[in-house]
Amino acid sequence: MKQTILLLCILFFSCKTENKSHELKMEIIPEQKNDKIKVLNFGTFHFGYTPDANKTEFNEHSQEAHKEIREISKMLAEFKPTIICIENLPKFNDEINKAYQGFLDNPSILNTNYGESSMIGFDIGRLSNVKKIYGIDNHMGYNYGVGDFIENSPELENSIDSKTYLQLTNEPFKDYPEIAKRKANYDKLSLLEKLKLSNEPLNLDNSINTNADKLLYVGIDDGFEGADNAAIFYHRNMKIYSNLNRIPMTKKDRVFIIMGTAHTAFLREFMRRSPKFEMVNTLEYLN
Repeated sequence: MKQTILLLCILFFSCKTENKSHELKMEIIPEQKNDKIKVLNFGTFHFGYTPDANKTEFNEHSQEAHKEIREISKMLAEFKPTIICIENLPKFNDEINKAYQGFLDNPSILNTNYGESSMIGFDIGRLSNVKKIYGIDNHMGYNYGVGDFIENSPELENSIDSKTYLQLTNEPFKDYPEIAKRKANYDKLSLLEKLKLSNEPLNLDNSINTNADKLLYVGIDDGFEGADNAAIFYHRNMKIYSNLNRIPMTKKDRVFIIMGTAHTAFLREFMRRSPKFEMVNTLEYLN
């Protein structure tokens, strides 16, 4: 019996010593670093006019809003970008950069002409000494409401999966009560809290569902009315990503992207698999 206890003690301390040795070895392994281009992929609602189906009430001309935006810009500028991309067509880059230079000459007043792109994007550019702003958007015709139209037309029937479509429409955060609670109080949140919520991973996933994937549950007879429109939105975001890749950049560059939340969500998916880019945690810069 004593021999058995002794043997067990030897084995115990032997394993413990081995584990400790292993832990020490693990501690001295240097952190693996890659040479991917760092990206702060920031999603927001549109401050000014938007044709989007979902809109947020926001007075971009109020002094209180400007004060909040200045503070948020300071937070995001801690990323120290060298390249800034906005939701604007590349063909307007000359116009955008003329406005940006005008802002740099008189930065005491935020430029509201391009909504969040100029209010936040220009101010971060100023704080980070960025020389040029790049538009990376692409426009394509797209019917956001084809699913609702089918569901609300008595003469039509959704022949694919009406139940899932309606759940994604009416209860998108059914399994995530904390996000649902914050969404329910959205109008009462400060601008900073709204932007934090916009950049929550679950909310970004929902942006893809809301703008595209829920349409995959919609169709008439054996048609693909929903999928066809979802494909257009996917295609648009692929072109946006391609426009990002047109910009000359090196491994030393740091890219700040400000776009509507749905585009941010798609770019997140593309960059997550990219051999070129590595996204930082946006929420770490909103504290």
